[in-house]
Amino acid sequence: MNSDTDALALPFFCPIGPAVHPAAGEAERRAVAWIDRMGFARTEEEYARTVRTRSADFYARFAPYADPDRLWLAACWVYWGFAFDDARCDEGPFAADPAGFAGVAARTQRALETPGPLFVPDGYAAALHDLGERFRACATPVQLRRFHHAHQGWLAGVQWQVCNRATGRLPTLDQYLTMRLHSAGGEPTYAMLEIVNGEEVPGREMDAPAVRALTEMAICVDALDNDRHSFAHECARRQTGQNVLSVLMAEEGGTPEQALHRAVGLRDRVLCRFLELRDAVRARASAPLRRYVDDLAHGIRGNIEWAARTLRYSGGAARGAGPVRTRWTDAPLPGGRDPSGLPSIAWWWQVSG
Repeated sequence: MNSDTDALALPFFCPIGPAVHPAAGEAERRAVAWIDRMGFARTEEEYARTVRTRSADFYARFAPYADPDRLWLAACWVYWGFAFDDARCDEGPFAADPAGFAGVAARTQRALETPGPLFVPDGYAAALHDLGERFRACATPVQLRRFHHAHQGWLAGVQWQVCNRATGRLPTLDQYLTMRLHSAGGEPTYAMLEIVNGEEVPGREMDAPAVRALTEMAICVDALDNDRHSFAHECARRQTGQNVLSVLMAEEGGTPEQALHRAVGLRDRVLCRFLELRDAVRARASAPLRRYVDDLAHGIRGNIEWAARTLRYSGGAARGAGPVRTRWTDAPLPGGRDPSGLPSIAWWWQVSG
């Protein structure tokens, strides 16, 4: 795969309609103003890279009916998350230093969880504390706890990723899927839905196996789509060691094109199961759960559309290339991998709505 569009050669199967919040532009304005106030992006390059992620557009597609006065807060976290990922996770002094990253992750998580005034010398942790206070002012205690728990899960997944990088270890496909369910950042991204929508899903519904499966499947589809979008970009930065295509080639052999077909086949099979279980769950769901489940679907579609519009995953940011045109298909790729051989995700096919 030598061009930025090779990893997109196959069309995307996604029978979910597009939607975007009408206040996306206002959310971007307010979020960028917050970035300016916080000052965690300290160089012109860091600032430009953060802003051009178009994170407000990203989250406006996840939560197209959110409260406009809360939507921008979620956008702030996404902007912050991408910047933190670049500076502390994928690059920088802690990218291959598990012990160093563990300290950073613990201090960052604590800054989020600690209420009230707090002096934090690290700019990223200080910005997250500020955002945590803003969430605390509008979220219910349950929503806040769910977000904190999801945030900790993300940092734990990144810790695993950093350890693999430090030791030169490539995980198996099943191990990789487990890691990506956390390291992709989907947990906190979807946990913010309740906050921005102003609706708390009852615990008996949110903690039910079927809803847990739907959340994990949405994260999995998003993560595999992001791997696909980012492969060329990662090739340019020599960061492909932990991408589903690299994992598949190491485990099963073959070319990048063959790995792409295998990855897309698996992804499409997960999406088909998501759609099937979503319909079953939605039929008996409370209004808050219906909104949550609908927005899981919006996130899958929105993540694809956003990725085609941002330079972050196009691989062309450094060369001035523009967004990539997305191609769609009405049918999943035939012959997707049988998930029964992947213990980390096989249970998604065993739960009922």
